[in-house]
Amino acid sequence: MLIAGFPAGAWGTNCYLVAPAAGEECVIIDPGHQAAQGVEETLAKHRLKPVAVVLTHGHIDHVASVVPVCGAHDVPAWIHPADRYMMSDPEKAFGRSIGMPLLGELTVGEPDDLKELTDGARLDLAGLEFSVAHAPGHTKGSVTFRLPERADIPSVFFSGDLLFAGSIGRTDLPGGDHAEILESLGRVVLPLDDSTVVLSGHGPQTSIGRERATNPFLRQVADGLGEGAPAPAPRRGM
Repeated sequence: MLIAGFPAGAWGTNCYLVAPAAGEECVIIDPGHQAAQGVEETLAKHRLKPVAVVLTHGHIDHVASVVPVCGAHDVPAWIHPADRYMMSDPEKAFGRSIGMPLLGELTVGEPDDLKELTDGARLDLAGLEFSVAHAPGHTKGSVTFRLPERADIPSVFFSGDLLFAGSIGRTDLPGGDHAEILESLGRVVLPLDDSTVVLSGHGPQTSIGRERATNPFLRQVADGLGEGAPAPAPRRGM
C-alpha cells in the first residue's frame, strides 16, 4: 500500500493520498489550504489517478482545496452532513472572522459532486475499503477513516483532528464539545489495536499503543476519568 502525505498551508494540515500501489487509483484525504499544488506533485510523482476526495471534517484548513482538486480530476468528495455548511460558509464555523484575506484567494463552495458520509459506512474506493466512524467533539461532523490490517501491514487510522500525537483536537470553536470528544475517543479510538498506525490532521505519525500509554487525554478516558480531563491546549489546526 502507498500512503503519501504532506503538510499544507498556514496550519500545516496533513493531506494524504492513499493507493494500493504506485501507478494505481488513489483517494485524497483532506486537501486543505494551499494543498492543490502538493496534490498535483504527489499524483505525478507516484503516477496516481484520483477517484475521490474524503474529508475528516469541514474546517477550512482541511477543505480549502476541495473544489479545485475535484474540478481538475472530475471526482466526487465525501463529507459528513453536519459539517457540509462549512464548505460554502467557512467563517460560520468560527463565530468570528478568521482573517480570510490573509489566506489568499480561496475557492469556497461545494464541488459538483458532493456525497454525505454516515457512521459505520464502508467506502470501497481505489481498491481499498475505508471504514467510517462518526467522531464528534472537534466539530459536529468530524469522522475518522480506517483501513483494515492487510497481510503484514497494520491497520491505518486517519484520525483527522480527533487524535494527535500527545494531544486531541481543540473544542473551543462553534460545534466543539469537550465531553463529546472524550466520548468519541472512548468509543472510536480505545477499541483499536495497539499496532494501528495513526495519521492525524496535524503533526507526526503515531500509534494507538503509544497514545494509549502516553497521551494524557486518552489515558484519562481509559481510566474512566473523562469527566475530569482538562481541555486540550490550542494546536496549529482549527
